[in-house]
Amino acid sequence: MENIAYNLYRVSTTKQVDKTKDDIPMQREACREFAQRMGWIVGKEFLEKGVSGFKVSATDRDAIQELKAAAIRQEFNILLVFMFDRIGRIDDETPFVVEWFVKHGIRVWSVQEGEQRFESHVDKLMNYIRFWQASGESEKTSIRIKTRMKQLTMEGQYTGGSVPFGYQLARKGRLNKRGKEVYDLVVDPVEAEWIVCIFEKTVKEGCGSYQLADYLNSHGIRTHSGAKFQCNTIIRILRNRLTCGYMVSGETVSPHMKELQIVDEKLFEKAQFILDQRMRKNNDKRKITLKNQSRSLLSGIMFCAHCGGRITSDIAKDSYTTKDGTTKHTVNPRYRCYHKCNHICKCDGQTVYSAAKVDSVVINIIRDMLSRISDEPDETEFRKEFDKHINICKAKLTKLKAELNKNRTQYDKLNEEIANTLIGESFYSPEQLSAAMTRVQQSIVAIESQIERINIELENKKQAVRKLKPMYEQFKGWAEEFDLVPTEQKKMIISQLISRIEIGKGYKISIQLNMDYEQFCEGWMNKEKEASAISPIHNTKQKSP
Repeated sequence: MENIAYNLYRVSTTKQVDKTKDDIPMQREACREFAQRMGWIVGKEFLEKGVSGFKVSATDRDAIQELKAAAIRQEFNILLVFMFDRIGRIDDETPFVVEWFVKHGIRVWSVQEGEQRFESHVDKLMNYIRFWQASGESEKTSIRIKTRMKQLTMEGQYTGGSVPFGYQLARKGRLNKRGKEVYDLVVDPVEAEWIVCIFEKTVKEGCGSYQLADYLNSHGIRTHSGAKFQCNTIIRILRNRLTCGYMVSGETVSPHMKELQIVDEKLFEKAQFILDQRMRKNNDKRKITLKNQSRSLLSGIMFCAHCGGRITSDIAKDSYTTKDGTTKHTVNPRYRCYHKCNHICKCDGQTVYSAAKVDSVVINIIRDMLSRISDEPDETEFRKEFDKHINICKAKLTKLKAELNKNRTQYDKLNEEIANTLIGESFYSPEQLSAAMTRVQQSIVAIESQIERINIELENKKQAVRKLKPMYEQFKGWAEEFDLVPTEQKKMIISQLISRIEIGKGYKISIQLNMDYEQFCEGWMNKEKEASAISPIHNTKQKSP
């Protein structure tokens, strides 16, 4: 039989492929020249472009499987590669792949390393060591690349790959280690305006990713590859921390780079909250509407007070005939108890509620709350109220700590008295001492628990103070614009203020504020000490007119 060689060429990344010829020329030329020298006929050639020999198993590589099938059919008798690691770099797999070919009558040759034999235990050991070394080199290379990528990210340098929308590449005089000028990321001023638009429409108007993609496409905006925007592209933009000035590579985050920041970090965080709320896994905990096109104002945050099920929205279409014979059609938005309408459980509440009535009550409550905030001159009054509560907490802590020290001292004295009891020099019996120590110990535990609770309360108050100014400014803004903005923006304001609305028979409505705004409102609500339309601590029930 003639010596027929099947050649296998492989590179780990597509960057190593000759783009003009779509080939792996160095390995091909070396193997062909070697086969000619050896007097072999080159039968077929197998190319694996962008296939990692370290990460991809032989069972998942088409070329290896085709070569095995050809070996069983006895189409060739020599497998030729440039180096043995072209067959693979997996230390607990590749040696046995090579051995499989040899056992099936195929001689395995490398241009650089000669023939791999299995005539002795030494041959088998050398075969295993070779691929163990190749595996180790792959791991070392991977570690070196990852480490360098982390270093470049921490330095805020562009590490390659596709340029995110909102940015472009520019030469700023930075040189690599070979002295060659390299590119850096800079903000694209035109695209940056669209980035801000995407974030604001998400946060202020509640626009979804499909809606935003259509919006950009309708204005003729395209991605860097010239394609139309898809929902996934929009989500990647909204999730990309680079837009607020941080380069991210895996777990590594660069220091803040003002020159790359496009959106405010608060705006970015609000967008993340909305995206998280809209994830399918958070359906049960969702507090905002999935879509903003609905005519109903409170979609996503309203629940049935009787069964706890979510209240959904739809429209009721009706028609009537006037005296002159004209038929007129009406469309009335309404809210429906999802559980009751679909017979999921027994619910003794109403099936439907007029959206106009419910929305009117909630809007009046929101207006009342915002108007009282708007009447305040500045946040200093609120800060005074918070400071008062913080000082009360600190006074309680001082008193409790003194009491704790007193009890600990008493416990230590009782503990010392045990020795006197053992030698008969104490006025107390062991039983009396034991009972007294138990009482003191219980008191210590109770005081420590109170201290822990007050420390938590104190920390919450301090956090509220830190959030005070931005929240106050947010409230002021909402108070000024609430009646002027369209329904979409009203929805987003309400969903950020309110975490849950429950509605029951007779249009009894219970409203609960979001935790952040509940803490914020605590100061001025405590100051008024009067019945109000909404309470941040106790859910308030309102009856529709």
